[in-house]
Parts: sequence; structure tokens; C-alpha cells
Amino acid sequence: MSQIRVFKATRRNLPHWQSPGAVYFLTWCTACGKTLTPEDRSLVIDAIRFWDGTRWAVVAAVVLPDHAHALVRPLPLDPSRLVEGTTHDLGEILGSVKKFSALRINLRHGRTGRLWQDEWYDRIVRDGREFWETWEYIRNNPVAAGLIDRPEEYAWLYEAKTAD
Repeated sequence: MSQIRVFKATRRNLPHWQSPGAVYFLTWCTACGKTLTPEDRSLVIDAIRFWDGTRWAVVAAVVLPDHAHALVRPLPLDPSRLVEGTTHDLGEILGSVKKFSALRINLRHGRTGRLWQDEWYDRIVRDGREFWETWEYIRNNPVAAGLIDRPEEYAWLYEAKTAD
């Protein structure tokens, strides 16, 4: 298990920055031509929430037919040190979510192969205003996509009761 002690920047096709204590806006997409059924979306939202409270704090998450968004904060390896110290590696947590959900969904459909695109988009949320704008974007994404009229109607939207 990797750990993040100080700012870390990596790059494949997209840059990925990690900083202990940071909050991230994440987006990851299905591979070309793959669409998530309602049952698939339930598996994905459950996979996102699996590590909630142990490896990351999930503030909000939504799973649409071809992509997912999450607003998360990787948690410290030592819970007594909330800001300083070493946190869980964001890429490993998200990789776990993608791998688990892909295996389960492929098994459900009797297929193999890639479900998710290799990379994902991540952005460090810089301030309170951006935090709330991102949360609103996530919650309203199914409305903007024309899937529902109000965010509360969408079964694959998760919002924490608090923002800590």
C-alpha cells in the first residue's frame, strides 16, 4: 500500500497531483461503447462507498451511465493526525474501486475486458467556494444529463451528511 507524505506529482497522459489533506474532484469514464445498467451503477456506487471512512472520506459521488464523479479526501493512515502525516494513496483507492466494479460488472454480464478507461481526471479543490461549486455540480449532473428532474430522485447519487 502506497502512502502520501508530501506533495507528489505523476503523469501518464494526464497529470495527477496528490497532497496530504487535500480534497479532490474525480471523474472517470467507461471505456468506449460501454454503458452502465442501473444494476451496474449500484455496484459502482457501493464500491465508491466501500472505503468511505477508512481510506477516504466521500463527500459526494454520482454514477451515470458512462461516467462517475466523486468529491473525496484521502484519509490519514494514522487517524489521530488528521492534517499532518501520511495519507492513503488516491490512485490506489480509485484503482481498487475501478478494478472491483469492473470485475463484478463483467461477471454479471458474462464478459471480460476493460470496463473503465485507464486514466481518470483529478483536481485538487482549492478553496471553500470551489468545494461547494463542485458538490453542486456532482449533485446536479444527472439533472443536466436529462436523466431526472431533481437530484433527490437519482438513485446513484450519494451525499455525506456533513462535509468533514
